Amino acid sequence: MKLKPALLISLLFLCSFKKGSEKIQWMKLDDITVKIKQENKPVLIDLYTDWCYWCKVMDKKTYSNSKVIDYINEHFYSARVNAETKDAVTWNDKTFNYNNQYRINDFALFVTGGRASFPTTVILLGGNEPPIPIPGFMEPKEFEMVVKYFGDGEYKTKSFPEYQKTFKASW
Repeated sequence: MKLKPALLISLLFLCSFKKGSEKIQWMKLDDITVKIKQENKPVLIDLYTDWCYWCKVMDKKTYSNSKVIDYINEHFYSARVNAETKDAVTWNDKTFNYNNQYRINDFALFVTGGRASFPTTVILLGGNEPPIPIPGFMEPKEFEMVVKYFGDGEYKTKSFPEYQKTFKASW
């Protein structure tokens, strides 16, 4: 009889452990600014809009993939930014406001080099490096090459075309 409660407790304990994370640890840009000072990592921004069909597909297929979640949580600080937010967005001590003419926040124009499209994955490497916008929907297999190029620091020693030639997908 003592074995049954012990077995039940053991099973409950083992079931409480989940392999990998459940969700990407999206942060606020203000929090990322503080974290970067403690540990320098690249920043990944999911630039989206509420009406964007492909943004929703990327959320469902790519940002919900367990390998994507685990990799991003380990190698990046990540933020989701609605390009159409009317709230002020602050990044690196600069404040960006809603732009009535373009109907998007100036932050979206800044990180896309004025070529806003949705979804766009933006990589920020810090320092004086310009934002690296990667427009469009990406399946996890396509996304893997991009995030590993920056997350593993390969961008420091190889051009992206050079990296593509030797990249071995594992997702």
